[in-house]
Amino acid sequence: MKKFGTTIAGFGGQGVLFVGQVLAHAGMLEGNYVSWIPSYGVEMRGGTAHCFVTIAEKEVSSPLVEHPEGLLIFNKPSLEKFEPKAIKDGFLLLNSSLVDQEPRRSDLKIYKVPANEMAAELGDSRVFNLIMLGAFVKATGVVQVENVKKALEEIIPEKRKKLLPLNLSAVDKGVEAI
Repeated sequence: MKKFGTTIAGFGGQGVLFVGQVLAHAGMLEGNYVSWIPSYGVEMRGGTAHCFVTIAEKEVSSPLVEHPEGLLIFNKPSLEKFEPKAIKDGFLLLNSSLVDQEPRRSDLKIYKVPANEMAAELGDSRVFNLIMLGAFVKATGVVQVENVKKALEEIIPEKRKKLLPLNLSAVDKGVEAI
C-alpha cells in the first residue's frame, strides 16, 4: 500500500470522528504516516459529520482526501454527498440499516452491512460504528484488524475501559460480515 485515503461520514453523534481516530492510530501502529482531519461545526448538531484519514508509506503531502480510495458511509445524506468523489474501483462500505438507496455508481466495490441490527444483537446500538470499521478494514485491507483492536485499547479513556470487550466484539462482528 503506497497511500490510501478514506472518507468516513455520517450524522454528528454517530462516532464518525472516533472511527477515524482509531483507523489513523492503527495505521501508525503499522509504521505508516497518517493524517486525520475531522470536520467540526454544524455537523455536531445533526448534520453530516465527516473526517478524512490518509495512511501512507511516505509523508502525507496534503491531509485532505479529495478523491478517496475508500468511503465508510453511515447514512443516506453522506452517500449522496461523498459517493461522487470516490476513485474508480474504490471501496464503498454502506450501513444498510440507514441507507435504503442503491449507490449510483457501478465502478466501486460495494459492501452493505446492516450495522445497526448487528449492534442490537450485541446488546448496544452505539457500537454500530465499530462494526462498520471492522467490515471496512476486512474489505480493504488498509490496516490489520489486530492493529485496530490495539488502537482501541490505547485510545479508549480509562473511564470507558469497561466497554473495551464490547468494542472488540463489534470489530469482530464487522469482520465476519465481509
